[in-house]
Order: sequence, then C-alpha cells, then structure tokens
Amino acid sequence: MHKWSLVLALAAAPAAAQDREAWQPPTLTTTRYDETWSTLADPAPRTGRWTERFKYIPLGDEDYLTTGVEVRLRNEAYRAKQWGGGDAPDDGYLWMRTMPYADLHVGRVRGFVQPIAAYAAGVAPSAGPIDQTRFDLLQGFVDVRLGDAETGSFDGAGVTVRAGRQMLSFGTERLVGTRYGPNVPLAFDGVRALATIGGATVTLLALRPVQPGLGTLDDRTSRTKSLWGVYVTQPGLDLYYLGYRNTAARFGTRTGRERRHSIGARTFGTAADWHWNVEGVAQFGRFAGGAIAAWTLGTELGRRFPTARLAPDAVVRVNIVSGDSHPGDDRLGTFNALFPKGKYFGELSPVGPYNIVSVNPRVAAALGKTVSASLSAMAYWRYSRSDGVYDIPGTLVRAAGTSRARFIGKEAEATLAWQATPELELSASLSAFAPGRFIRDTGRARTIAMLGTEANFRF
Repeated sequence: MHKWSLVLALAAAPAAAQDREAWQPPTLTTTRYDETWSTLADPAPRTGRWTERFKYIPLGDEDYLTTGVEVRLRNEAYRAKQWGGGDAPDDGYLWMRTMPYADLHVGRVRGFVQPIAAYAAGVAPSAGPIDQTRFDLLQGFVDVRLGDAETGSFDGAGVTVRAGRQMLSFGTERLVGTRYGPNVPLAFDGVRALATIGGATVTLLALRPVQPGLGTLDDRTSRTKSLWGVYVTQPGLDLYYLGYRNTAARFGTRTGRERRHSIGARTFGTAADWHWNVEGVAQFGRFAGGAIAAWTLGTELGRRFPTARLAPDAVVRVNIVSGDSHPGDDRLGTFNALFPKGKYFGELSPVGPYNIVSVNPRVAAALGKTVSASLSAMAYWRYSRSDGVYDIPGTLVRAAGTSRARFIGKEAEATLAWQATPELELSASLSAFAPGRFIRDTGRARTIAMLGTEANFRF
C-alpha cells in the first residue's frame, strides 16, 4: 500500500460506511448555501452546541452572518485501475481539502463566499484538476430577493435572483451535480432565478461550468461549455428542460460541435415502508452536423424494515442508458450525462452512465446509533454492441472494437461509517470489480480493487 494509504487508514481505522453518502450528516448540505440557520435567532431552539455561536451571528435587526467549514482527508488505493490498462494501474494517494464559508444576510441582499484549498499527494502519473486546485474561489455569489421589502414576494411567490459562482444540485444529480466525492467539486458561473409558487420551486438558469486549474487562483469559466434551462420541483415530482452546448465535444473517434436538449421527469416518494425514485430523460439536438437521439431510464425501489433487527433498508436500482447503435451514420445515440455526480454507481465507478445497463441491489443497516453499514452488488452490460465503455466524465475508456459481447463486469462493495461526533464522520469502503467478456475481449482484464478511507469534519 502507498505510504499515504497507510497514514490515512490508521487515522480512520475505526471508520466506515452507511446507507447515505459520508457527507450527509443531519441539517448539513454539500452546497452549504441552502442551509437555514435563522431559527437560531430565537434562543428556544438552541441546544448549547458549541457550533451554534458560528451559525448565527446577529448584526442588528434581522441581519446576520453564518459561518462554517469543512476539512476532509480522503485516501484512495487502487489495484489494477482501468482493469490494469491505465497509466498507473496500482496507485494510492491522499486528497486534502478545506472549504470555509461565510453567508451574510442584510435585508433583501445576501452575499455568499466559499474559498477552497485542495491539494493531492501521491497521484500517479500526475495530479489532475479534480485532484487539486490549490487555493481558489469555489463559490461566490450575490442573492437579491425581489418583491415586497419584508416578505420578498410577488403576489405570494418568493423570487430570488442569484448571480456569480455557485454549485448546483438538481434531483439525484443524474445530469447536474456537485461532483462532491472527488477532491475539487464542480461549480458554475452565471445567473439563476428562483421562484416559489405555491408548493413548487421554479429555477431558471444560464451558466457555464468552472474549469479548475492546478495552480492558485487560476480557475476559469469554461469557454467551450454552457448550460441553460428550467427546473421545476414540487412534492413527489420534478420536471425539467436543460440545454447544453459544447464547441469541442468528443464521442468515440468523432469530434465536433454539440448542441443537446434534455427533457426529463422524476417521480419520487414514500408510502408506508416503501420508497421509490424513477427518472427518465430524452435527448435530441445536433453533433458534428448530425442528429442526436438518446435517452435514459433510472429506477429505484426500496423497502425499509424498521422493526427488524438492525432496521435494514433493501433497495434495487436498474439503469438503462442509450449508446450509439450505428457509429458509421450521422446520428449519435450515446446519452450525455452532462455534469453528473462523482459517485454514480457507488464508491468505485470505473464505468459511467453512457451506453450501459446496470442492476444494483443494496442492503444498508444501522449497527448502532452512530454506526451504519451497507453491502451492494452491481452488474453492467453495454446497451449497444457498437458503442464502447465510458467513465463518469464521459471519456471513452474501452472502444467497441470487434467484440460483440455485452457483459462489462460485476462488482461488490462494502461500506462502513461512524458518526463519531455531530461534526466528525469517519468512513471506509472496499470494492472489487471483476471484468466480464467485453473487457477480456478488448484489452487488459485484471480485477479492480479499491480501498477508500475518509475523515470529514464539518459544521
């Protein structure tokens, strides 16, 4: 094991995983700006926790300041990365990041600032932009509430205009996510308008992703990619349209200008001990002078057993994501996940949501009040025999070649997490991905193994 693997494995030895991401302790979010701490203006809900003095700092009348920080150490150790075909198949490295923030509320105006200091040690052959950005601005924006001076409303509808650099999290982050798992999260530069109408929230957006650099204060707005659209969410249902442009797109061996439109719907909810989450997306547009026709359907059905020992929660997820069936024509059938979450199919994701069919049963359980664990299995097939296998960012990692096999491989994963204090979580995961016929037909085919350990302090 790499020396950094040993350091963090010892630091987080009691640690481990659970039925939720390690970054989701109660009341805290990944974006931080959507947390509400104004209730602490009233002494009644205060618990005396030492962090409360930082979450609500009164500045007179109803103006206040909220502060907080995240300090995370994460170690990942791989054996046979990319099935032994990568530049550094056996690799171990340490990610380190600190993300403080300040959230100022003055009347109808709000200013939010969150810098980031992100460094990596031991990444082979070299660190990339998701590994480290040194010191830079992760988020920095201004909100203005429009309408009535006191309520910020137009005829009962709250309207907010937000301009600047900001992270986004829509739905289950199939198309637009924070990329929170890797060391450098994803942010966007631009404008959003948010309106609350009855029980629905409507978001209009016009943004460009931020391209992180490897040095200090060198993160820049992308010159090639842009995102726009409308996202409507209400209890149990999301509806959205997202437009996307990439002037330097690449699919397989083809490159060109891409203009893609995504129309999607998501239904989710609970009934008794059952819960579900189903999302479908259709895509159309143009790429390199030809048409785009792609789609995806993701389903999740689960049941909790609250009265059983360890209160297990059993879930089955099935994803179908289209690929390109006829590479020689001018029609592109490969789905584009745009800006998906970093941990798409679990802690270890050598494959991404492009040209794939996946089945993922999972059982999570509470081993105590502060300790939880999960076991999951995954199986992956190619949707189209004429298209290859992609990673989460959308880079082709195995071309179709002459193989007609669909089966990519199977995976098992175990996670364990300990919420040591309300602010500190220690977690670990162990994953193994055994290659299937397609991987064996097209190159190196060793079993991938990954050990991940993490210590995350946040308030």
